[in-house]
Amino acid sequence: MHMVRKSSIARLLALLVVACLSLTSASAFARVTAPDQVDATFKVLAFYSGTFDAAHIDFEKEAAVRFPQFGAQNGFTYEQTNNWDRLNSLTTAQAAVVMFLDDSPHSDAQRTGFQRYIENGGGFLGFHVSNYNDSSGGWPWFNNTLLGTGRFVSNTWLPTAVTLKAENRSHPALANTPATFRSSVSEWYSWQNDLRNNPNIQVLASIDPSSFPVGTTQVWTSGYYPIVWTNKNYKVIYANFGHNAMNYQTNTRTSSTFDSPAQNQFLMDAIKWLGGGGTTVPPVDQPDANTWYSAANKGNGKCIDARAAGTANGTVIQQYTCNGTLAQQFQFQPTSDGFTRVNNHGDATKVIDVTGVSAADNAGLQLWTYSNGTNQQWQAVSEGSGYFHFVSRFSSKCLTVPGGSTADSTQLVQLTCNGGATQSFKLS
Repeated sequence: MHMVRKSSIARLLALLVVACLSLTSASAFARVTAPDQVDATFKVLAFYSGTFDAAHIDFEKEAAVRFPQFGAQNGFTYEQTNNWDRLNSLTTAQAAVVMFLDDSPHSDAQRTGFQRYIENGGGFLGFHVSNYNDSSGGWPWFNNTLLGTGRFVSNTWLPTAVTLKAENRSHPALANTPATFRSSVSEWYSWQNDLRNNPNIQVLASIDPSSFPVGTTQVWTSGYYPIVWTNKNYKVIYANFGHNAMNYQTNTRTSSTFDSPAQNQFLMDAIKWLGGGGTTVPPVDQPDANTWYSAANKGNGKCIDARAAGTANGTVIQQYTCNGTLAQQFQFQPTSDGFTRVNNHGDATKVIDVTGVSAADNAGLQLWTYSNGTNQQWQAVSEGSGYFHFVSRFSSKCLTVPGGSTADSTQLVQLTCNGGATQSFKLS
């Protein structure tokens, strides 16, 4: 009797252990495979054709799987269709956001319907080849007015990943994106028009110079290449993602458009902004417009300074041991589109100015009376923990300590942005 009871207890304990382990495993599996879902508040409707290039078709297949998953976690429903005639009478009540995955409308009715949808407040996210147009002219309202590019000019090949530079982190689509981030693999396009010269276009991200050369058989070695932008007059974003690397012999993918977490975060914030569901995105860290700051360099701890406490036009902007004087106090007063004028406390009519309205590397900085010049406007790009780098509106170059100098009285310059400590300053 004693042995039987002991054996029975052992068996019961064993069964309990197995049951507990099973429950624990099931619970862990559920946590991994079923992330928290968010109630959907808007709908995304994605259009595709699926008739050209295995890489574009493969992106559509990925999108059909990934966007519903993203939607469950970010508050939207997702439908993918190849019936472009649904654009003819589409309203924002039917879909808050439209995507074009691999094409754009072709018939007059489709184009008229889409333009009416956009002009009535609809959101739009276009990918990669949706903006492609050649010498045949494309669709002038879409390619010229809405997206601003004009004709396609060139592309890189083979598809590669690049480092992207966030150009305006005051935009909600970039609120959770680092100052620079790695993209997924894609084929990259260049365009007829320089988007920096279009007052309606705001570039959100471009290829960082550290990425060059880009491509392997068709190569870009330098230049300015916007990758993501918006039209300020509409709820529109275009992103040049959406071309997977492929083995064309077997038509199998060798990369994924969704393998960059930072790029995915951008896409989710972009979709939520377009759909009106992005109101919970945290505000971007920006200097207070009414506060006077000192700015100490991350590399050497020295402060941005007006030489000899001067306030005259042409006073050199230099670095100097931090001393708390008015010469080292600056105010970041907004101008437009996320840019600021950087006033000096000695004379607030004087701002940090790029000498000679130069776009060249190593052009020196000075104080000059503010005249609304783009060489007098800077974007304060947050790096977290109170650090910023400052990007010239005119040249897209960064305020820099030249050569990593540690010497007092070294004139500060503009230089191609590189993410280094010589371009990073802590405001206090």
